[in-house]
Amino acid sequence: MSRFALAVGRFYADLAERLEQGARAALEGAGAAQIDVFDVPGAFELPAAAMLCARSGRYDGIVCLGAVIRGETDHYDYVCGEAARGIQDVQLQTGVPCGFGVLTVDTIEQARARVTGGEKRDTGRHAAEAVLAVVDVKRRLASPRRPAEARPRARRGRDA
Repeated sequence: MSRFALAVGRFYADLAERLEQGARAALEGAGAAQIDVFDVPGAFELPAAAMLCARSGRYDGIVCLGAVIRGETDHYDYVCGEAARGIQDVQLQTGVPCGFGVLTVDTIEQARARVTGGEKRDTGRHAAEAVLAVVDVKRRLASPRRPAEARPRARRGRDA
């Protein structure tokens, strides 16, 4: 039974909704037993939400979703960098896989092309698929190791 959290920055509500749709579709398609959604104001708050979810011990993975669109100031650079660094820190510090589904684009048109229904890609789905892949690696490494089947070895050298 897999349990997942979606941490969703809602600053751009329409984009957030479409990112969530893509992530939810991927997780449901993989048989997720539970998907909880935690809304925050924007991308800058995603690392804090992800850390709270990870530390709760309730989730196998967390998908962080949101959008940052370049403006006329340096604000974009700070928010993008801190969101990315913070989300990465959460997964490295806690061992709970986190997907980076944050659009970092120049225009709203670029953002719309990268969500469910867009012509480029579905960033929400891709972030969820990334989490699923790392959850699978974690499970495979945590399962008891099967003894290797004994295979005869060919001898080399003079005695062969």
